[in-house]
Amino acid sequence: MHKKIYQLAYVVLFAALFTSCKKSFDDYYARPDNLADPIYKQLVDNGKFTNFVSLIDKAGYKSTLAAAGYWTIFAPTDSAFTADTEFAAFIKGRGFNTVADVDSTTAQMVVQYLLVYNAFENDRIDDFQSSLGWVPNVSYKRRTAYYNSFYDDTSYTGIPYKAIASNRNNTAGNIGYYVFADNGNKYIPCFTNDFLAGQGLSQADYNYFYPNSTFSGFNIANAKVTQKNIAAENGVIHIIDKVVTPAKSIDQYLRNKPEYSLFRSLLEQFMVLFISNAEATRRYQVLNGGSTDVAVKVYSNLLAFSPNNENFFKLQDNDAQRDGWTMFVPTNDSLSKYINTVVLEQYPSLNSLPLSIIADLINAHMFQTTVWPSKFGSTYNFLGEPARMNNTTDIVEKKILSNGIFYGTKKVNQPSVFATVYGKAYLNPNYKLMTRLLDMEIKSNITNPNVKYTLFMMSDAVLAAKGYSYNPANNLWGLGTVFVDSIRTNLLRMLYSGVIETPNNELANIGTAGVKGIIGSYGGEYIKYDGNQVFTAGSIEKNVTISIDSVRPALNGLVVYVNDLLYFPYRQIGKNIEILGTPVASEFNYFWNYLKNATIYNTTTSEITGLAAGSFYTVFVPNKAAMIQAINDGLLPGTAGVPNFTPTLIADKLLVEKFLSYHILDKRTIIANGNDIGSYPSILKNAAGDPVTFSILYPGGVFELGDGYGRKARMVTALSNNLSNRAVIHLMDNYMKY
Repeated sequence: MHKKIYQLAYVVLFAALFTSCKKSFDDYYARPDNLADPIYKQLVDNGKFTNFVSLIDKAGYKSTLAAAGYWTIFAPTDSAFTADTEFAAFIKGRGFNTVADVDSTTAQMVVQYLLVYNAFENDRIDDFQSSLGWVPNVSYKRRTAYYNSFYDDTSYTGIPYKAIASNRNNTAGNIGYYVFADNGNKYIPCFTNDFLAGQGLSQADYNYFYPNSTFSGFNIANAKVTQKNIAAENGVIHIIDKVVTPAKSIDQYLRNKPEYSLFRSLLEQFMVLFISNAEATRRYQVLNGGSTDVAVKVYSNLLAFSPNNENFFKLQDNDAQRDGWTMFVPTNDSLSKYINTVVLEQYPSLNSLPLSIIADLINAHMFQTTVWPSKFGSTYNFLGEPARMNNTTDIVEKKILSNGIFYGTKKVNQPSVFATVYGKAYLNPNYKLMTRLLDMEIKSNITNPNVKYTLFMMSDAVLAAKGYSYNPANNLWGLGTVFVDSIRTNLLRMLYSGVIETPNNELANIGTAGVKGIIGSYGGEYIKYDGNQVFTAGSIEKNVTISIDSVRPALNGLVVYVNDLLYFPYRQIGKNIEILGTPVASEFNYFWNYLKNATIYNTTTSEITGLAAGSFYTVFVPNKAAMIQAINDGLLPGTAGVPNFTPTLIADKLLVEKFLSYHILDKRTIIANGNDIGSYPSILKNAAGDPVTFSILYPGGVFELGDGYGRKARMVTALSNNLSNRAVIHLMDNYMKY
């Protein structure tokens, strides 16, 4: 009895406590009376959004926008619907005449694209949500709730696919080309005064894309925000005066633009694969039934970006807020003309081109960043080159799309690898080996359109005739049956002898009868030319005649087609001095006779002590009269001008050694071109081990050597410029005193 009473009392007490707690809970967590209504209720209650509300209802987003959440919505008024010809064209293109006719799928597209994740007032919408915090005034896009899923596509060869777009770039820096959990949501452009100012842009940049819109300081694509920052329980409402319809990706936009079909065909034929994906296939089959396979449309990793990737680089989750891709696409007629006259000048067809050439042509039009119309010249493409376009006369169409900017052009953005001297080898199948050699080191130099070069060509046929070949399997160059790395070094030496920087068009008339001279190369060695003949130290040594077949212009210089290689020599410098000085009547004779008997000369190998293999030198040889004067002045052994070529005294031998050494310029080859002025070291060392120097000047434009004693020696031009092994031998009219 008492137990039941106690139990009843406990129940009554618990009920009282529960009722009291529930009241406190509801009081504490109840919706505040001053909290703004949800987005959906505000749009309905306003009465000016009946068209948009009807789309929300059809799209199935009533419950989403009427409940808790964190959204930004760009809400077009009823007048925006009736006045917006672009929206009318959009729904008509999908088979509808009025808003009332629109189906749920189309309604969902419109609503989702105007619905942005997270709530942004206008002063925050242009800030970047970086992984380290907010970065102000650098963003012009926001991720929407809209995305494309499965669609029908066809390969270049006509194979139909149920496809889905890749959502990553196909590069080593990304984890694959497709991430299953990422829908690839589209972005909507948002422009503010602060963003334009922060990026050094003006309203003209905005109106370039939206010429029929007025920039108010806060615009969403082509729409003006007429009322901003309306607080809602579940986000923020911005009212706009036009209906912004979903933007296509670059890939989608090109798909139905016949005027750019040639450019698209390059992409589709050479740079696209459809790769089956098991996860996407399962999702599609669950949603739609059946057994259809789904393939990801994957763009080549040779490209700057994937035109169907909505996510930008995804190096940070939100990096597409602040940047996007840019593609310049030439019209069919302009691209066709360029391909036929430039790209296929030496190749028979597109199918015969190396894939790298196709990639370079396309990448010249692809920028991994936003190219604003006012910044064509200062924004660089994947090849490191600007948009060589006039934004007024060369652009026929411009669009801000969901993943970047599209420019239709009537001009090809010619890549430097085609237009410069490098292109004459690169675009010619007869120079594949030369191109491979150029790519090893010097490509970036000779593709600079602002630096002029003359390039001597080495054809595959000439290389093969001399026994040279390349084995791609082991990346080795061969001569006959021998494949060692030194052969590559030798080929590069010959190649670099024919790469000449000519800033003042020094070789403008090369190949012309009566035109002759000497000039230095990228490799540091010198070549000579006379009419249609070219001479190197090696060709002279081999007694080979190198003839110029033709000369052709390029954007940054000339290419010279020759019938042989620019051989390098194997003879030592001393051997060349011997050849010059052996004839008794030669002006080099006295110098040679002192040298061949000197302690610094090896008569077996022709090596001169102090000269290192692979280094560059200049030998200044005093003529006979100057040598006699040196004898009379006590700087060489002899009596009354009669030389003693074979002295026995150590002191006399030292005189010869010092004299000869002081007339050899160390680690540098010089000709009389006016470029080298100042003090230079000889191979002679003083007691402290420092090089003894002499000066080079050009008084009255004449090449002149000077020593520390006021002596001057001038070049005897007719007998100078003798080519040797990484050296040039000149005859001088005086000697220099060390």
